[in-house]
Amino acid sequence: MIIFSTFAPQFVAKAMKIFTRVNELREELDKREQAGIGFVPTMGALHAGHRSLVERARKENSTVVVSVFVNPTQFNDKNDLHRYPRTPEADARVLEQAGADFVLMPSVEEIYPEPDTRTFEFGAVDKVMEGATRPGHFNGVAQVVSRLFDIVRPARAYFGEKDFQQIAVVKAMVHQLGLPVQIVECPIVRGEDGLALSSRNTLLDKEHRAAAPHIYATLRAAVEKSHEMTPDELKAWVTAEVERNPLLKVVYYQSGPAPVDAATMQEVHDWNDAPRIQGCIAVMAGQIRLIDNIRIR
Repeated sequence: MIIFSTFAPQFVAKAMKIFTRVNELREELDKREQAGIGFVPTMGALHAGHRSLVERARKENSTVVVSVFVNPTQFNDKNDLHRYPRTPEADARVLEQAGADFVLMPSVEEIYPEPDTRTFEFGAVDKVMEGATRPGHFNGVAQVVSRLFDIVRPARAYFGEKDFQQIAVVKAMVHQLGLPVQIVECPIVRGEDGLALSSRNTLLDKEHRAAAPHIYATLRAAVEKSHEMTPDELKAWVTAEVERNPLLKVVYYQSGPAPVDAATMQEVHDWNDAPRIQGCIAVMAGQIRLIDNIRIR
């Protein structure tokens, strides 16, 4: 059975309430134990990666809340915002099957009744990679995630490691604002061909979709190559290897590009510079931007 709040669109769901109004969701959550609330923020166009986050939240919490909201403040390219896929009916079905209790599908005006003019400062974490190539992106992420945390007030929030740098930014924001929420990192979910699942994958044409798995194949090879190359040599090799496919263009491998220190997001120039090193990459497959990462050390 589907239960909708007032003004909720008529989507298919079962034993799950869908809200478009923040105050109505808040009324329901006030009846629940905060310590048992798990939250999965999404931008919709849900796939098996999102489903895995909800399923984990279901195992670890008595109440599971999911938001579906394409946040305009994190898009520095308005064409990218308009192009971003929106599939609310299909999203509702995925969330019902995954076991969500409450889903928030708000308008922009519900999330931002007034323009959000806050500016966050995260030091070095948001100045490289996505932060360097998408100005304002992570400030927008911090705006919306902090707003959603204020609405839901979860004990735990679940994020996929595909957005590796985003997790670091969210953790920094939580620390900066003193929010009582645990950030739970969840493994990347991949297709059978190795491509990291992403809502943007649906925008790829046939040729670029066929080329895209070469990104992860290169990252896997980079782990082995790291035993015989310095970080600087490896970044050059990764870029050249990905671009061996003429349909792929590297935006960065790190920001320079290079493997990154997972705590500060800064380049390393020696494998002993940090206890954990992550290779992070962004690639343009035609007009579609794809990101991925792998642990190097």
